[in-house]
Amino acid sequence: MIEAWKENYANVPKTLERLKDIKGVASVFNANIDAIVQVNADRFKSWASALPQESSLEDPLAKVIHHPKDALQGLLNGFSKGIAQEWLVQDEAAFIWLQQQVGYDKLQMGGQGGIISNVMSVAGIPAVYVHTASHDKLQAGLFLKNDSLMASDGDRLKPAHTISRKGDISLIHWIFEFKKGQTLEVNGETLTCPKSNRFIATFDPLNFDLHLDQAFSDSLKSKELGLDVVLMSGFHMLSEKLSDGNSGKERLNDVWNEVKAWKDAHPKVMVHLEFASTQNLNIRRSIAETIAPEVESIGLNEQELIDILEIIGLGALAEKCRVTMNAPILTDGTIEVFHSFKPYRCQLHMFGLYLTITQESDLNKLIAMREGMALAATLAATKAGTGTLEDKENLLHGHGQSIWGPAVEEMKALAKHLVPLGVSPQEFQKEGIAILPEYSLVALPTILVEKPVSLVGMGDTISSLSLVGSLV
Repeated sequence: MIEAWKENYANVPKTLERLKDIKGVASVFNANIDAIVQVNADRFKSWASALPQESSLEDPLAKVIHHPKDALQGLLNGFSKGIAQEWLVQDEAAFIWLQQQVGYDKLQMGGQGGIISNVMSVAGIPAVYVHTASHDKLQAGLFLKNDSLMASDGDRLKPAHTISRKGDISLIHWIFEFKKGQTLEVNGETLTCPKSNRFIATFDPLNFDLHLDQAFSDSLKSKELGLDVVLMSGFHMLSEKLSDGNSGKERLNDVWNEVKAWKDAHPKVMVHLEFASTQNLNIRRSIAETIAPEVESIGLNEQELIDILEIIGLGALAEKCRVTMNAPILTDGTIEVFHSFKPYRCQLHMFGLYLTITQESDLNKLIAMREGMALAATLAATKAGTGTLEDKENLLHGHGQSIWGPAVEEMKALAKHLVPLGVSPQEFQKEGIAILPEYSLVALPTILVEKPVSLVGMGDTISSLSLVGSLV
């Protein structure tokens, strides 16, 4: 089986080369600056000792950050479970505490929109259009120096690395990275991290309001602009009540109307929605009701799948996914999301396995989807192993690395799970493709880097590359 998957991965260099045939990709809506912090026991002890005296790490989880203790409580929650989470900083005093007490090890491109734009550009997409709510000199310096990677200067599209919009502010997010096997001491108890991951503390007032640069939007309405794919993210940051008093739901509708105008100008464009961990239940519901049923493509991870199942009234299945979290159960959940929203494709990226449920039944196009997923897995391995995807000469660092053993076992379990639907387990284990009456399924066991240098933006990288790689 592993030898068969080595063959399935063999075309990755050719798939990467073919990306130059895509006319253009838009990456919207959120770009920011990430402040990377490596977590260790001594640092955590220092942060905890710097908390205000009335703080306690035994308080219930708030899922948002109103006080410094909430930031550390969120970190502990992710660390103890080995899961990725993002909590929004709702109080400026907590943000100032993070600046003063935590600092950072390095700055890098942040936000799904910003990260994806750099990935698309370095991978060879001829034209990449990135939306920025704020674009000061510090932000500009994090975009690749490719003139084909463009943003709005407030008037028209220009190379993103050259722009410094007057009066714009830096939007900085804290990324706490932790590694499998690390320990932290909390109230006399030792916590051990079961899996490498990260916790994000985000203070971003412009993206909390889902600020839209109108000049950028107007540019994408031009029919002369080459545009094949729109990769949308950042809706998870939207506040229920905006700074101007208007509702987040209304803002979501306004922004979606702009996207529909882009679709009108480019009838063949494929619009992808990347679900992210959306803590506000009403905003999560608005995204599910307003946008998810209208897009051609949806991307999500295990936790986001659970969140969506709860929204669409499948709480029992959501709980089953939360407790079991293996390929067969998560596949059942993804199929339900697919049936609920009816996109052309819905992709789940879970630990060790990528899965796409699609309306497509053409075998050649399904193979193209598998090749797009193999490209994504390879470049994700490069990012994990080297810490960056900004070096074009090193993009295929992950190519040829071994398929992860437990991922193969997940494929076997999924194949067995599909037998009652008439799927041959032997063929599925080797090919990862099943064509069924109501949908087709494409699965791929991934490459795993045991000691990743960086996991920031991994899900967005996987979703975006899987999609664009499948179109060539």
